[in-house]
Amino acid sequence: METVLMRGKPVADVYREAITKKITAAKEHGLTVTLAIVVVGDDPASHVYKDRLVKLIESLGGAAKVIMLPADSDEEKVIGVIKKLNRNRYVTGILPMMPMPKHINGDAVGAAVSANKDVDCLNPINAGDVFMGRSPWAACTPRACMATLAHYGIELEGKNVVVIGRSNVVGKPVSVLLLNKNATVTVCHSRTRNLPELLKTADVIVAAVGKPCFVQPDMVKEGVVIVDVGINAVDGKLVGDVDPAVAEKASAFTPVPGGIGVVSNMMVMECLTRNL
Repeated sequence: METVLMRGKPVADVYREAITKKITAAKEHGLTVTLAIVVVGDDPASHVYKDRLVKLIESLGGAAKVIMLPADSDEEKVIGVIKKLNRNRYVTGILPMMPMPKHINGDAVGAAVSANKDVDCLNPINAGDVFMGRSPWAACTPRACMATLAHYGIELEGKNVVVIGRSNVVGKPVSVLLLNKNATVTVCHSRTRNLPELLKTADVIVAAVGKPCFVQPDMVKEGVVIVDVGINAVDGKLVGDVDPAVAEKASAFTPVPGGIGVVSNMMVMECLTRNL
């Protein structure tokens, strides 16, 4: 059995071409597509993500507006900044970096983002529309999972899919998107019993548990498709939630790094340009 390595770059490149055309067309009409990024505090991961998004939007012909706020900013101040950006007609989309410092309610900040400027489905109106099947604009990482599976021709209808993780940003929304493709979805989490047995029934596994190399070869069946959303730092290297040895049993899998994360960034840009 030949294993398909589902790299993210070819997927992202397809979207890059379409998004660049939209941004260029907008610029010809006097509109610079602008992503406002709000960073509160000094979370290293947020700053890395922010820098990557700035580089990406600029490479596509758009612009970034970065608002840096000190870690001790109160919730009212952060929401005030968001509301000001909502009213700014030169700002196309808004992305507050999560997680927020512990004293700030991240859900409240996300809810403050105008629904039509929300690029990562943080506004509960947008999240509700996704859940009800009325909108395709789920958070960027779940959409990256679906875009990658579609690009590599992975059929989902009637397949048994196990999602490991029930977060509001990955596990829950990706399960809804999978259901919309007529997959049979099981969502597992820290309280799930007999997880290895459930994983062995899966035709497709989406791992978003946040534990390095959590899924081991003896937990999966031959020919399984692996979508590894995890990004964990171990001994100075990035590893996923799935042990690399699982690839020997898989018919297709996403590498870490170089897999879903690459596509996820581009999904932010796709959502940013959705109304153009």
